[in-house]
Amino acid sequence: MSPAPVKLAVGEPAPALDLPTAGGGRVSLASLRGAPALLWFYPAANTSLCTKQACDLRDSHQMFLDAGYRVVGISPDPVPELDRFVAEQELPYALASDESHAVMEAYGAWGEKNMYGRLVQGTIRSTFAIDAEGVLTFVKYRVGTPRHIALLQEKLGLGPGAAQM
Repeated sequence: MSPAPVKLAVGEPAPALDLPTAGGGRVSLASLRGAPALLWFYPAANTSLCTKQACDLRDSHQMFLDAGYRVVGISPDPVPELDRFVAEQELPYALASDESHAVMEAYGAWGEKNMYGRLVQGTIRSTFAIDAEGVLTFVKYRVGTPRHIALLQEKLGLGPGAAQM
């Protein structure tokens, strides 16, 4: 029996992170300070749902930039796989590699999930908004891919759809 996963809440400090990114850089909580950030955790690059989610975020990236957000996708994929994902999907935001899934565990985005009728350990599709001081302003576990952007527009007050939700 594995321990119960962490469940973070709005108002809590964002857990530390320091991960390698596609393109040879690094992203850390310290490097994100000073402006809001959107972290989205996903199971695997170049899979159908993750690609749909990544492309939805790509297509809405300007809306996040206009609101001052930096977008960072985090998965257990190795950096070369992230490099390929960025190139193939023309992703304009950072993708970070958490092969040990230590950051995912700290955010509660790693744990038991149901895959096709069996329980497995893996990435729990999750999204977090962090303010300029490193405090969580939005927390959503088990994100539904089709409504991800609409949910973010509503909860973060972004873009033209925010007022209609």
